[in-house]
Amino acid sequence: QVQLVESGGGLVQAGGSLRLSCAASGGIFSIDIMGWYRQTPGKQRELVATITSGGTRNYADSVKGRFTISRDNAKNTVYLQMNSLKSEDTAVYYCNAKGPFRVFDSWGQGTQVTVSS
Repeated sequence: QVQLVESGGGLVQAGGSLRLSCAASGGIFSIDIMGWYRQTPGKQRELVATITSGGTRNYADSVKGRFTISRDNAKNTVYLQMNSLKSEDTAVYYCNAKGPFRVFDSWGQGTQVTVSS
């Protein structure tokens, strides 16, 4: 079982920055895709950004140019640098990790990001 632990959420003013981190553990051989999703009350969880083990990145249109996803494969850790934050970025952010051939598809517990306007 893969465990994911997120950190780095908090309260920030509009225009500010935050960096989220997510560390995976649990006897992992390899992780294929790592990513960040977010959810607000009453809405479905939505993709924010993903990154493959080879470094291919994918972003939601709403965060392109403001957020940057990166990963350290040696540490099984993924990061999300969030700049120029807006009030609409307020959400619970979840880390996700998928194994090769989807042998696992794990979620973190979520971390709250609140952007005040």
